[in-house]
Amino acid sequence: MSMLALTVVVYSLVTVEPNLRKMALNLNNIRMEEADVQSWLEKEGYKRPLYVQYTEWLGNSLQGDLGHSTLFREPVNSIIFEKLSHTGILMFWVLITMIPSALVIGIVSGMREGSKTDRSLSFFSIVTTATPEYVSGIIFTVVFASWLGWLKGVAKAGDVTLENFTLPVLTISLYGVGYIARMTRASMAEVMTSQYIRTATLKGLSFRSVVLKHALRNALIAPFTVIMLQFPWLLTGVVIVEKLFNYKGFGWLLVASADDNDINMTLACALVSVVLVISTQLISDIGYSYLNPRIRFK
Repeated sequence: MSMLALTVVVYSLVTVEPNLRKMALNLNNIRMEEADVQSWLEKEGYKRPLYVQYTEWLGNSLQGDLGHSTLFREPVNSIIFEKLSHTGILMFWVLITMIPSALVIGIVSGMREGSKTDRSLSFFSIVTTATPEYVSGIIFTVVFASWLGWLKGVAKAGDVTLENFTLPVLTISLYGVGYIARMTRASMAEVMTSQYIRTATLKGLSFRSVVLKHALRNALIAPFTVIMLQFPWLLTGVVIVEKLFNYKGFGWLLVASADDNDINMTLACALVSVVLVISTQLISDIGYSYLNPRIRFK
């Protein structure tokens, strides 16, 4: 139901009159008279009632037909899945980089609550979370691409190579590391002061055994939920970073189609975004119940 409501909102916003006029001018002649614009919109079916247009689009989408892209002059399906694969590669390396780093920082910080190590790691986490992607992206570009000449600051022709996507991966990962690390630190610190941890320690178990067998699983319940909730944020981060580095993935496609008033492509991108957000929320709920037995029992 949420998905259906969101598609209605997006469709209504994308097909407002100014957007339709701009699309008509872009596809025909920028100097078209208003009467010609209205005639073209009438001919293409954009003057029909909104609910009729939406119902037709929804029916075609459910059958796998997302329409034709006016920007790329190709079927939407052939473009969007190619760009999704590029973004999928980027997100894979972001998760591989971000999650282990954040968990290690949070666990070490939580185990040494109040120490210099804790304060240093907490300061690092706060700084990374407070730095927007477009700021860290520019800094990385200046340092690694301009000064050191190690990496490319901008991808060329959408090529997916190590040199092209290293900076986007670092930029997206840096922002997420701090937030996950802070949540992990808080959860770990709380678990380490709980009664069952004290009992395990008094029984003579080694510190490593106490942490790995008793503390870690319970401490990861909250961070797991936070990690799953990062996926909607990653989607917005991808839009900013891919545009900044000209990395031609899903985020770049969304911006390009919106700029050019490519209605079918914009709607397809919105649909994919809604599916991703709702799916990750569902996985988060299922995973939380698995990690926390009290939820299952209740």
